[in-house]
Amino acid sequence: MTFEVLAVISLVAVLGPLLSLPRRLHLPVVLGELIAGIALGPIGIDWLPTRDVTLTFLAQIGFALVMFVAGSHVPVRDPRLRAGLWIGAMRAIAVGVVAALLGVVVAHAFGTPHAALYAVVMASSSAALILPIIESLRLEGAAVLQMLPQVAIADTACIVALPLVLDPRHAGRAAIGAVAVLVCAAGLYVILRFLESNGIRKRAHHLSEERKFALELRTDLAILFALAALAVRADVSIMLAGFSFGLVVALVGEPRRLARQLFALTEGFLGPLFFVWLGASLDLGELVRNPSFAVLGVVLGVGAVLAHVVTRAIGQPVPIGALAAAQLGVPVAAATVGSQLHLLAPGEAAALILGALVTVAVTTVAGALAARASGPGAATDGAGSPLMLF
Repeated sequence: MTFEVLAVISLVAVLGPLLSLPRRLHLPVVLGELIAGIALGPIGIDWLPTRDVTLTFLAQIGFALVMFVAGSHVPVRDPRLRAGLWIGAMRAIAVGVVAALLGVVVAHAFGTPHAALYAVVMASSSAALILPIIESLRLEGAAVLQMLPQVAIADTACIVALPLVLDPRHAGRAAIGAVAVLVCAAGLYVILRFLESNGIRKRAHHLSEERKFALELRTDLAILFALAALAVRADVSIMLAGFSFGLVVALVGEPRRLARQLFALTEGFLGPLFFVWLGASLDLGELVRNPSFAVLGVVLGVGAVLAHVVTRAIGQPVPIGALAAAQLGVPVAAATVGSQLHLLAPGEAAALILGALVTVAVTTVAGALAARASGPGAATDGAGSPLMLF
C-alpha cells in the first residue's frame, strides 16, 4: 500500500461523477467508480493490489461508511411515510413473496444453493438510488408517497436478512450477532434521544461549531467503529453495523453540518476507494469463461424488476414499481461479504453486481416514464397533483 495507489484511486474515482453528469440518465456515481476499479483489476491492467491488507481494511471502513450514509438517508422522519405506510408495507411483503419464489426457481435453474440469497437480493430496494431520482424528477402524488415506505421497509428488512441467508449453515450464530448489533443500535437511539431532549446534544453542537472541534463527527465515527468491531466479533457483516447506526441517526435527526462532514469523508474518499477496490476485486473474467454467470446476473436483474412490477395487481403503477426495483447496497454487500467468506462461486459475485446494474438501467427508463406520465404538473412545478400512471 503506497501513496501512489491512493493517488491513482482518487484520480480514477473522478470517473464516477463524470458519468453521472448527464442528469437525464440518472446514473449512480458508483457505476463509474466500479468501472474504474474493473479497469485497474485483473481484467484490465491488473495494477491495483486488491489483496493488500491495508487497502482492504481502508475499503472496509469505506463500506461501513457507505452503509451508514445509506441508513441515514432512509426517510424515517418524513411525515409522508405515515400516509402510505400500510399499503407500502403490503407491497413490500408481496414483492418479498414473489422474490422468494423466483429465488427458488433461479437457484434450481443455475444449480446453486443460494435460493434465499437470490430472493433477498431481488426483493431489495435502494433508498440511496431511488430518492435522488424522485427529487430530481420532482415526482409527487399518491403513488410516490406509497412507494416511500415500501422502499424503506424493503431496504431495512433485506439488509437485516442478508447475513442470515448468506451462510445458512451458521444462520443461528449470525442471528445472535445481528440481534446483538440491533440491540446496541436501539440502546444508542435511547441515549441519543435523551441527549437531544435535554439539550445536551445541541449545546455540544454549538460548542463544536464555535471552537471548530468537530465533536459530532468524532463521536459518530467512534460509535460506528465500535459497532463495526462488535459486528466482526459476532461474525456479522459490518454492513449491518453501518446501516443500523445510520437509521438511528436518521431517527434522531442529523445536524446539517455533520451531514456535510460525513458526506465529504464518505463520498470524497473512502466511499470511492471501496467501490474502486470492489470493482478490481470482482472476477469478471469468470463471466467470460463461464457465460452462465453472465446469464445469472441478467436473470437476477430482470427477476428483481418482475418481483416489483407484480404489485400492479394491487394498484401500484408499473413505472413506480419498476422504480422501486432499483438496488445496489444489498447486491454490493452480498458480493463483498460472500467473496470475503468464500461463500460464492467464482464469478457469482460479479453476477450479483451485474444484476444490480440491470435494475439501474430499468430504473432510468422507469423514472423517465413516470415523469412523462405525471404530466407537467407534479413533475415540474411541485404542486402536488396526483401522479396518474398506467
